[in-house]
Amino acid sequence: MKVAQIIDTLSIWWKQNLRLGIKPAFFCLFAIALSLTFVINACSLGQNQSPKPLRVGITSWVGFDIALYAQPSHIFKQRGLEVEFVRFDNQQDSSRAVMQGRLDAAFVSLWDVMQVDPGNGKPVVLITTNISAGADGIVAKTGIKSLQELRAKRVGAKLGTVNHLILLEALKAHQIKPSEVQILDYSNEVAAQKIGTGEIDAAVLWEPMLGETAKSIKGNVIHTTKQVDSLVIDILMSSDNMMKAKKAELKQFMLAWFDVMHAVETLPTEVFNAVGKKLGQSGESFASDYAGLKKGDITLNKRMFAADGRLNSAKAEIVQLLQADPRHGRVIRQDVEIDPTLVNEAMAEWKS
Repeated sequence: MKVAQIIDTLSIWWKQNLRLGIKPAFFCLFAIALSLTFVINACSLGQNQSPKPLRVGITSWVGFDIALYAQPSHIFKQRGLEVEFVRFDNQQDSSRAVMQGRLDAAFVSLWDVMQVDPGNGKPVVLITTNISAGADGIVAKTGIKSLQELRAKRVGAKLGTVNHLILLEALKAHQIKPSEVQILDYSNEVAAQKIGTGEIDAAVLWEPMLGETAKSIKGNVIHTTKQVDSLVIDILMSSDNMMKAKKAELKQFMLAWFDVMHAVETLPTEVFNAVGKKLGQSGESFASDYAGLKKGDITLNKRMFAADGRLNSAKAEIVQLLQADPRHGRVIRQDVEIDPTLVNEAMAEWKS
């Protein structure tokens, strides 16, 4: 019943009861109670409306796969969400799908968002999911023991991808120009194969392939992201158009994410076993891979989204690195939005 109809009904009822001699004071109390009932019922109806389903892009990466725990633990259900994870082979494709309106959001790296193809609207950073802190690095063949020795050497890294970023930030940390290194445009798997056959001198890889490759070739891990305040920052991204259309659902997803992070802190074995089972690996193996990350909990996100926070400075540094080595051949986006409003609301509302 609409408010106007309620008022009309009460007005008629008021006049009728005055004729019957019912005291106004009694009627006022009754009217207030009746009005409150309507308000409460209206609010309940709004709260009980199920949010629209969310389609979220995801690639195989330990920092993203941790979100799978929200399904068997019923965290998504408790937050009133129906989430469909859509698997992609690479983050460029999932980012593009978001900008084309085929996904509501996607787990990607900030680096990839800075290069995503034009689409409908602007890309928006919603939340920081993790930062690499040892999970990525550079393995070199037996004779190379330091990053300084990479000058004029052949390094396998897929141009324009996070592997390229890992190499560039490592070179910058050691004051080596990108042009001083021969970059072979190889994917993770191909680079591991090529260094195994001796066709290249070093490869940029991530765990567990990084450690496994170093062991198999009896080589050396000469750099990991643990040695720097890494720009390998993974996020949940959406578009500004989708933010307007599904703001409520995206906020609930953020709250669910913080639920998962809390579970990692308080029930790590349960979380790692559950996710490992879904991925077909042991909980111990998944836990080992996840140990190389800074998890995207509320503490980290407060640091990242502060007015002078890490996301804004990282964005500027990524632009510099991309400009320093144009071999990636991609257009650098300057319109990536880092708006803390929604994540700040979620962090303020979240309770364990």
